[in-house]
Amino acid sequence: MPTWLILILVGVVLVVLGVATTIGHWLIWIGVIVLVVSLILGLVGRRGSRV
Repeated sequence: MPTWLILILVGVVLVVLGVATTIGHWLIWIGVIVLVVSLILGLVGRRGSRV
């Protein structure tokens, strides 16, 4: 399971349960950031290997 998915799932569970909602929000945002960065790196890596 990817790291970004684990972070988002744990954050959502914490927010839904109402336990450590601030930490849950941070985990969701960190998960989204990791997802975006990994997508950008994947696209750049793919583009670089074509040349």
